[in-house]
Amino acid sequence: MQVSFVYILLCSDNTFYTGITHNVYKRFDEHQDGKHFGSYTFTRRPVELVFFCQFMDIEQAISFEKKIKKWSHAKKQALIDGRYEDLPNLAKKNFKR
Repeated sequence: MQVSFVYILLCSDNTFYTGITHNVYKRFDEHQDGKHFGSYTFTRRPVELVFFCQFMDIEQAISFEKKIKKWSHAKKQALIDGRYEDLPNLAKKNFKR
């Protein structure tokens, strides 16, 4: 069974990018080097690897990545900071009326 990683990058415009990979350091280097022209991070470099976690089950990794992508910036920051007790109370999105 292959290990998978869900990771979060902090981009130069203070946004987060969440992804999944089998080699987190290689994938980080690809983002940093701009390997994929037109990707979200390409024009937002430099990027910083601020969070990653490891999964033995790819399906769980995919599920977690999809969940994080729906989270607000504040909720992602709480995860990065290790403030797990704050996660349930943070809104998914800050919708403007």
